[in-house]
Amino acid sequence: MRFSVVLLLLLCSAKLFAQNKPVQGFVVDQDSKLRLAKVYIYNPSSDEGIYNNTKGEFTANIKPGDTLFAALSGYAMDTVIYKGQSAIVFQLKSLSIKLKEVQIVGKKPTPQEQYNQNLKEYKSALQRGSTKDPFSLGPSGAGLSIDVIYNLLSRQGRNARRLQAILERDYHEAIIDYRFRPDYVKAVTGIGDADLNDFMVQYRPTYQFVLTASDYSFVQFIKNSYASYKRNPATFRLPKLPRLSLQTNP
Repeated sequence: MRFSVVLLLLLCSAKLFAQNKPVQGFVVDQDSKLRLAKVYIYNPSSDEGIYNNTKGEFTANIKPGDTLFAALSGYAMDTVIYKGQSAIVFQLKSLSIKLKEVQIVGKKPTPQEQYNQNLKEYKSALQRGSTKDPFSLGPSGAGLSIDVIYNLLSRQGRNARRLQAILERDYHEAIIDYRFRPDYVKAVTGIGDADLNDFMVQYRPTYQFVLTASDYSFVQFIKNSYASYKRNPATFRLPKLPRLSLQTNP
């Protein structure tokens, strides 16, 4: 009888000793020693997993002999065997390679690249306004294409052609801006910042001239235009729009 009671007490003591108890811990970066947040802590013996808090701290229910795993994206997994210590510390090793800070400056697309991109983005809409290949060839012979006739007469077709015209106009203006740049004009003329925009608006070259002019001709155009501008800065200046006064009926 006594033996049974002693054996029962020993089993209960062993069971109590083997029960999980809350243990605190935290996770740090192995190199910088800074605390890491949102780390997943997993105990396979109890099949329980938790995330640590924003301070890198956690509390896990474990028992001696349990192996804990700590995992975080971008870091190598770390393991700790709990042997009764008062706290658990994980030190995760970063998998990334530390690089020097580099400034990346995006390349501005050329007018042709931007125009091609616009055509690609609006391809489906522009196709509704296409009037190319008006003749179709079928079993009964050649005739007018129904799709082309629809594109030519429908409102969608007209809107598509207006869109095409807008894209082409923007492309022409971008070509002018690409060559008739403020920094370039300022370098050629030495004009001050206060008059730069006024001069460029009044003496903006045409699309055809920008395409055909040589570098020498373009420089001479800017110099001659600036000489004319200095003689009379308001020669081609557009008048200001009149202000409209809104009157209400009494």
